[in-house]
Amino acid sequence: MIPRYTRPEMAAIWSPESKFGIWLEIETLAAEAMEQKGLIPEGISAAVRERATFDVDRIDEIEREVKHDVIAFLTNVAEHVGDEARFLHKGMTSSDVLDTCFNVQLVRATDLLLTGVDRVLAALEKRAFEHKLTPTIGRSHGIHAEPTTFGVKLAGYHAEFQRARTRLELAREEVATCAISGAVGTFANIDPSIETHVAEKLGLSVEPVSTQVIPRDRHAMFFAVLGVIASSIERLSTEVRHLQRTEVLEAEEFFSAGQKGSSAMPHKRNPILTENLTGLARLVRSAVTPAMENVALWHERDISHSSVERGIGPDATVHLDFALHRLGGVIENLLIYPDNMMATIDSMGGLHNSQRILLALVEKGVSREDSYRLVQRNAMRTWKKEGDLLDLLKQDEEVSSRLTDAELEALFDLGYHFKQVDTIFERVFGRS
Repeated sequence: MIPRYTRPEMAAIWSPESKFGIWLEIETLAAEAMEQKGLIPEGISAAVRERATFDVDRIDEIEREVKHDVIAFLTNVAEHVGDEARFLHKGMTSSDVLDTCFNVQLVRATDLLLTGVDRVLAALEKRAFEHKLTPTIGRSHGIHAEPTTFGVKLAGYHAEFQRARTRLELAREEVATCAISGAVGTFANIDPSIETHVAEKLGLSVEPVSTQVIPRDRHAMFFAVLGVIASSIERLSTEVRHLQRTEVLEAEEFFSAGQKGSSAMPHKRNPILTENLTGLARLVRSAVTPAMENVALWHERDISHSSVERGIGPDATVHLDFALHRLGGVIENLLIYPDNMMATIDSMGGLHNSQRILLALVEKGVSREDSYRLVQRNAMRTWKKEGDLLDLLKQDEEVSSRLTDAELEALFDLGYHFKQVDTIFERVFGRS
């Protein structure tokens, strides 16, 4: 985890103290359940809760000798608990602790990620309604197409992040499982009720079948969802970067007092936040392929997945958490320039109305092929700056013989393109 891109709340989830704290809770809950079943003497769980603690440095010291992190942890806990510690971990295997803990951390991380998505959604909704009817040119292939509104543009991103939230909730459910099933998952040395007790106390579901590990298809799906959300972040960031280009300048990142854009050129105002978000999205997506490859483990378990997850678990969630909150801030403070948007629409001499004219000619009895030819030949002259499209159409005898000047002028009404904006907003926000 790089401090530059880490929020403290998410970092705390992946700290050694947090991890060992969850391990201790798992072991204590298991002992509690065993005690209730009469499998260990009464008072063990109370003794553990009263005296159990751990020291990260001491665990590391023991691990350097024993080369096993769970054994090092249990040894250190026993140093504090005393004789009662011999009943800890009874019938359990390391993965019972490791996998259940990992899933607890992923669930807690997901709860933070959901707050980040909610911030993005709130910002997009606010700005979308603010610019619900702000005309802007729609582009396909980067080329002017037909007008839309900046609010509709933002509504599209809002719908995308609604889907992101739904997927994230499903991903949370996918990894919110617990396995306390023993060496190869057969419960040979531990009663299944122990697993049920631990799962309920931790807010997890029991894993129906866990070999020695929780199946990694769950985690593959989880990290795939994070990758998709990262791609949505990049798509919106790329839009802002394009709109901030000097020759466009329809919107730009907020530039604070005292901020400097370049060490060499004092005039620069660069889209550094959205460029940063593009890079963070790449980092999050880099976790997806290793997570997929972790699915195929040998037989009931190997540890080829372990080193991968020690990296991608914290890194992917930390980076996505930071990115979501940075994106929320970008949208909240985005500088939007309606006058520049209108100037952009006007700059191409009315070309954005070409489809309306084509359809109007068709309605007048002209074949679609001929209608296309008539509109295109005038549009290409406008493209070459030989005149505005409306004036050229009025001068074209083949067109003017079918459409009067008044009819042509009516086809250049900008408001025509926005008559369904309310419908779109109802669909996205449930209100218009």
